[in-house]
Amino acid sequence: MATVALVGTLDTKSSEYLFVAERLRDLGVEVIMIDCGVLGEPGFVPQIDRYHVARVAGEDLDRLASAGDRGAAVQAMSRGAARVVEQLYGEGRLQGALALGGTGGTSLAAAAFRPLPLGVPKLIVSTAAAGDNAPYVGETDLILAPSVVDVAGLNRISTRVLGNAAAAMAGMVTAPPVRPSSDEKPLVAASMFGVTTPCVTRAREQLEALGYEVLVFHMTGAGGRTLESLVSNGVLAGVLDVTTTELADHLVGGIFDAGPDRLCAAARTGTPAVISLGALDMVNFGPPESVPERFAGRLTYHHNATTTLMRTTPEECRELGTQLAAKVTQSVGPAVVFIPLNGISAIAVKDGAFYDPEADQELFDSVRAGLRDSQVELIELSCDINAVEFADAMVQRLHAAISAAATSGPRPRVHEGD
Repeated sequence: MATVALVGTLDTKSSEYLFVAERLRDLGVEVIMIDCGVLGEPGFVPQIDRYHVARVAGEDLDRLASAGDRGAAVQAMSRGAARVVEQLYGEGRLQGALALGGTGGTSLAAAAFRPLPLGVPKLIVSTAAAGDNAPYVGETDLILAPSVVDVAGLNRISTRVLGNAAAAMAGMVTAPPVRPSSDEKPLVAASMFGVTTPCVTRAREQLEALGYEVLVFHMTGAGGRTLESLVSNGVLAGVLDVTTTELADHLVGGIFDAGPDRLCAAARTGTPAVISLGALDMVNFGPPESVPERFAGRLTYHHNATTTLMRTTPEECRELGTQLAAKVTQSVGPAVVFIPLNGISAIAVKDGAFYDPEADQELFDSVRAGLRDSQVELIELSCDINAVEFADAMVQRLHAAISAAATSGPRPRVHEGD
């Protein structure tokens, strides 16, 4: 029988957890309740009590309670819950994990659930689900479901939401597993944005025809961090990094910031990488009213109801090119940079909303200068990034690099310059 770990604070949310536990059992799923409360007694007896969770974290529960430091208590119980969940999973005693709560409960459960492997169902019904979920989700497949009302008692809305969450979890842990492909194809990651979709779609088709399995990531900050994580973990045979737009958000202050380590993992690990300048013409914000006041007067483009794009300036493009080149020149494996001279996004082409030859020239020149004395190969093509010939050329270079690395390890690279 499938088993789900329920992780939560039973001193404040006993009725809600008891409801979810009973709902799961009605659906044919066993439950292991892990109590992470600190201040009060639980409303029912859990399988794993709060004293055990604290001990696993190396803490004394009574001391945590008497200290009166809620933040420290949450951190300690998060550590303990993570170790308990990890042990249960390692012993084959759980197939999924579920929690409910506000920001504190969500933070605690998320820390416990994130270490579970990709594909293990993990769900939190949370009051924080409608906000910035990145601190909770990280680079995992953790699901946050909006609680709609606060997780504070049972009512006609909360019972429906919690009941649906239990049903969703039951379905995930009892469904037959997806059968993996019988052939072990090498994995390649590709980075995509709406304005580089034609390029990545064509490249994916060509890579699949060459025998690769392609993971496409949307460059929204989380996408870039996940890509970097997979590279660091040695999962990928190569990276087709068409879309490096997250660098612009990190530099200027957009909402799709992947952090300072974007583009670093492949360079550090020697993973073959073919890189371009996709969507470095833009910084991303939410609706128009969310664009910070300091950018008043800048050129913007209404991409959709929730996304406003802002054109990068020549000065910003110069810095972006310098940063990109500096990161790529650290590569200890095959690395190639492609420049599409006629447009780095679908709206940066001639007559496009972000067409700016001066800004593009600053970007291109700084990339050239940064790579000039390196061993990184630089290829410039007189087409835009979404041209078929551009995608095909990137694919051919990546395939050649992966093939060479597979037979002889990292190979010297020839810089073609400008």
